[in-house]
Amino acid sequence: MARKRRGEPIDGWLNIDKPVGISSAQAVARVLRATGAAKAGHGGTLDPLASGILPIALGEATKTVSYVMDGAKTYRWTVRWGQARSTDDGEGEIVATSDVRPTTESILAALPAFIGEIKQRPPLYSALKVDGERAYDLARDGVQVELVPRVVQIKSYRLVAQPDPDHAEFEAEVGKGTYIRSLARDLAAAVGTVGHVAALRRSACGPFQECNAISLESLAGLGHGPGLRGFLLPIRTALDDIPALALDESEARRFRNGQTLALASLYDRAPRGRDEIVLAVEGERLVALARIEGGILRPLRVFNDVNFQSQE
Repeated sequence: MARKRRGEPIDGWLNIDKPVGISSAQAVARVLRATGAAKAGHGGTLDPLASGILPIALGEATKTVSYVMDGAKTYRWTVRWGQARSTDDGEGEIVATSDVRPTTESILAALPAFIGEIKQRPPLYSALKVDGERAYDLARDGVQVELVPRVVQIKSYRLVAQPDPDHAEFEAEVGKGTYIRSLARDLAAAVGTVGHVAALRRSACGPFQECNAISLESLAGLGHGPGLRGFLLPIRTALDDIPALALDESEARRFRNGQTLALASLYDRAPRGRDEIVLAVEGERLVALARIEGGILRPLRVFNDVNFQSQE
């Protein structure tokens, strides 16, 4: 039987600025070594070729990871026109070329079609599963697969700069499941050429921004001492859009034991929405993520004894 990892009971979020060249899983491993935390997980994968914001949850914050992964994200990237690659980024082999270089006018004319809800075909080299196998594993083995287009939300998509005829820089705010490599590939096709992502950076992931991010190198320099606390964000950071519902001591105790509560007894405190997710709190203590459903408050994820607003 595998031994349970030992470590410090650290609860909260670290807003990591991931460098190019390592995977998200490797970044999590470095955070565990740097902090000595017992448990960690990341809030949204970044490929090794991408840099930028990678929120990493420690301890009880891992119970809120899905709320970060489901949130909006902002990316900045550079497209290399005239070269299509097997992976839709600079890592793959060149599979097509074009002498066409789009004008500013043609790019601006094409962008509106990519804003709003659009259908997007994921890259062949992606982590999506096809008949139980990762698409990138099948692609590397030369297996031809057809990935089904899916609907994604593009909130904004703008041209930032054109440093030379071969390159253009873009920024977009996108919803869950959007592939920037697909956005670049499809925009290139729309302007009559081919292209791939030459550089990619995530500048925001849900509530996590560049302004309060810390590099892995800086984190390692802090050690396990009190300096870490200055960068540890509260669990509540990932739940800012979720309304709080105050419980008294008795209600909180029952809820922590997995019991439901009748909404009628909480009428004056409960939000008026139906089937709504709420954050149950007792004073300054987190109790649970819960759902209002059919007149009942049901616990979804119960927290151990952690603070509502601050990290511990």
